[in-house]
Amino acid sequence: MSVQEKIIAIIAEQAVLETSDVTLASTLEDLGIDSLGLVESIFAIEEEFDISVPFNANQPLESDFDISSVAAIISGIEQLLSEQK
Repeated sequence: MSVQEKIIAIIAEQAVLETSDVTLASTLEDLGIDSLGLVESIFAIEEEFDISVPFNANQPLESDFDISSVAAIISGIEQLLSEQK
């Protein structure tokens, strides 16, 4: 499973949707993911990839980590993974 597929699966699970319902253009709001779901998604992604995502749940708009869309989240995680190597 690719990084993209794993992240989409995690987000779909949090949104209680099928992976086919999650597109790269989807926003978390589109998927019905609230702030708690966002935090749970970030924790699940961190656990899956053994990374630390630079995201402040108390101030999500001031975070350096882009959560504007599924594609942005995937891009950010791929960047973190490449920096980790």
